[in-house]
Amino acid sequence: MDIRYSVNQRDFKRYTTKETRDEFLITDLYVANEVVAVYSHIDRMVTLGCMPVGETVSIHKGMDIWANFGTTYFLERREIGIFNIGGTGSILADNVKYEMGYKDCLYIAKGTKEVLFSSDDPLHPAKFYMVSAPAHTSYTTTFIPISKAAKNNLGAVETSNKRVINQFIHPDVLKTCQLSMGMTILETGSVWNTMPAHTHERRMEIYMYFEIPENNVVFHMMGKEDETRHVVMQNEQAVISPSWSIHSGAGTSSYAFIWAMGGENQEFSDMDNITTTELR
Repeated sequence: MDIRYSVNQRDFKRYTTKETRDEFLITDLYVANEVVAVYSHIDRMVTLGCMPVGETVSIHKGMDIWANFGTTYFLERREIGIFNIGGTGSILADNVKYEMGYKDCLYIAKGTKEVLFSSDDPLHPAKFYMVSAPAHTSYTTTFIPISKAAKNNLGAVETSNKRVINQFIHPDVLKTCQLSMGMTILETGSVWNTMPAHTHERRMEIYMYFEIPENNVVFHMMGKEDETRHVVMQNEQAVISPSWSIHSGAGTSSYAFIWAMGGENQEFSDMDNITTTELR
């Protein structure tokens, strides 16, 4: 397991491009029949990827659960949200099977002991993208297909940010301890996300960009509003955003991304908005 430690905004100003990428960028999430995990000390969030190819893979594969979490199984004191961004597959959570199509989501509650991943077709494997947060109680494991997500249409063609925000793991959809997750899909010709920018002091965020066409990239903006940096991101890579950082992006084409938040509250209006002309 890759472990990332907390970074403050003062030290971040001195980071080189390589240091910024090493600290915040998450790559190579989908390795055949492995579970890739990155533990961030920012709100104790864990980002994971699993691509089962021809075999069933346990969420515990490759983890030293006691050494990393001080528990006997991964979700003993955690909750998790899982999206499928690959071929069709399934998740077996404590012997209950959930069929996962493209862009479907599964929330698994604290206390679930066994989670197994499989693909329907090894030539077109599922790609399970996951974010886990600490949890204090157990709610209800819930399957949310893309068709049932709460949808908000935002932006405009004129500002290059016409998009649909799909809310899956969200207070308006289901109860969780602290985890919130959703998916933003930009329409063809739109490239900007989360602009005007904002920060939220009481929540961190993780973005995972996908549906980036070959030979295209997304320039993810981060840092304090008066001294920003960018991380050039390729398809199916994720980036960690501390609470003090903006989190916006512009692509060389349209794209989609999955956002995940964890922290002190789930109040989406609890944010500090920043006008675009304030950015430096």
